[in-house]
Order: sequence, then structure tokens, then C-alpha cells
Amino acid sequence: MEFKDYYATLGVAKTATDEEIKRAYRKLARKHHPDLNPGDKTAEAKFKEINEANEVLADPEKRRKYDELGANWRMYEHAQPGAGQPAGGWSPDFGGGRGTYQTLTPEQMEELFGGADPFSDFFHTFFSGGGAAPGPGARRGRQARPRRGQDVEYAVDLGLDEAFTGTTRRISSSRKSGDQAVEVRIPAGIRDGARVRVAGEGGAAPSGGAPGDLYLTVRVLPHARFERRGQDLYTRVTVPVTSAVLGGDVSVPTLSGSTLRLKVPELTSSGRVFRLRGHGMPTVGKPDERGDLYATVEIHVPSGLSPEERTHYEELKRLAEQTTRQ
Repeated sequence: MEFKDYYATLGVAKTATDEEIKRAYRKLARKHHPDLNPGDKTAEAKFKEINEANEVLADPEKRRKYDELGANWRMYEHAQPGAGQPAGGWSPDFGGGRGTYQTLTPEQMEELFGGADPFSDFFHTFFSGGGAAPGPGARRGRQARPRRGQDVEYAVDLGLDEAFTGTTRRISSSRKSGDQAVEVRIPAGIRDGARVRVAGEGGAAPSGGAPGDLYLTVRVLPHARFERRGQDLYTRVTVPVTSAVLGGDVSVPTLSGSTLRLKVPELTSSGRVFRLRGHGMPTVGKPDERGDLYATVEIHVPSGLSPEERTHYEELKRLAEQTTRQ
């Protein structure tokens, strides 16, 4: 069993005031909340740790007993099997009433993350009211609840244009009332590999428990004209030789279907990259916040010449050779 440094988890000193703890918790909870980090397992684990730390440090009684625990926590770990409490009569049964703080309850955490217990063995051992660790499958530190239904996961393919605008998918969901179609909204800006959660639309639960959740795992397919890198988009734009040499306007397509005018300066070489701000992918939950579009120049060489064009190009060649000899 690993000792949990709840102060380090919240990034506060052991002398932190209640207000400092509250501010630290709120800041970190907003940053790592699963609704703002869909499919991010690292953010999910961090959110659980933050919630558990606040459960202890925001409750004055639990915090006092946590501070008293200090280095003595290993006394319980080394107790004889089946003893129910550590040697020397020191009891880890901390209990304590709940204070007026905003930690998510185990039930709320289960709604967010499914049936897995959101609290660590360390927390249950010392702060859930029992000294002995529970057996496999037990609901630790509280009365057993009806089993919830199984989570269901589907893989869905999206075009890059669908990821740009957002879209919907109709998914078959199995519930007690029978199969039914669920329309799932996929937000604009979603990334490849992200998951979309639909609470309560998974498998039906036995014995009257809550249904599981439905998850869509997104795969964004390659696009013929655009490449995505983070929130930015990359494309290639052909520029006539004359415009590359003398300068001019060229059309740049966007993923939204519109066309932008790009002013190319004279003597632009092939491979030069231009940035068009705010025409990249939107951010999930913030459709007005977008990345940029990068256009790479490809100089277009004509496939044929008219007699007049050939005359002009030959004259240009003659001038270039004359300049080289000087």
C-alpha cells in the first residue's frame, strides 16, 4: 500500500489555510475534469487523486488525523493478518463528519468514471471507517450498491471535415426496454483517438442497478488536401511561375469550404510556407478558438506553351544567360 501525500497532490504546503486548499482544489479540478479532457486517461487519474486529496484535507477532522498519522501509517501495514488493527492498539478508524467542502461523492465519481472504485487503498484503510482491507469485489468503506450495467464501446470513423464541424452518429443501445437507437453528438474539433461518453446508454444492469455508459472511440481518417497537426491544418497551394516571380493573388481552400485570397510577394520560392491565422481546427467546447492554416507553395510549371509564350520565355532565358556572363 502506497502512502498518499495529499498536500503534494494539491500543490500546497502543510501549513496551507482552508481557503488556499479550496482554491488549489478548484483550479486543479477544472484543469483535469473529464468533460474538458475526453478520453484522456492521465487527466482522469489525476482528477481522482485531486478529489481524494480534497476529501481529506478539506475536512478539518480528517485533516487533523491525517497530520497526526504522519510516518506512523506503516504501523497498520505491518499489523498481523486478520488482526483488524495495528499492533499496540493504535486504531486507524478515523471516521469523522463531513465538512462544507465540494469534493465529489463516490456516487458522483462513479457516474463520471464507471463502476471502478475512485478511491485508493490508502484512503479506504485510514479514512473510510474500517481497519481491515476489503476483499476483492467488495464496495470498500460503504454499503454495497446494486451492480451497474456494463459499459459499451464503439469505434467510429470520421472524415476530417466532420471532425472540423462536429457531427452525429446513431448507435444501437441495448437497454432493459430493448434495442434502441441513440443519437450521439460528436463535438467540433475532436481529436483522433478521443472518446465521447454518453451516460446511461450502455448495457442494462442486473437487479435494478444503473445502466452502464456508452463510449464512442473516434478515428479521424486522412484527408486528401489537409493534414492535421494538433489544432493546426496544413495544405499545399499551387502558384503559377509568373505569380511566384512577379507576385500576385492565389486562392487557398479551407476545410470549411470557403476560399481565402493569399497575396504572394514577388520572387516567392517553392516550399515557402504562409500562415493564415484562425483557419485551423476548432477547440472542443470552444468553437471560436481555432488553430491556424499553413499553406505551402508549390510552383506550377505549365504543361505546354503557346508560340507567343515560348518567345517570351526564350527572351527571359537569353537575359538570364547574359546576366550570368557579366
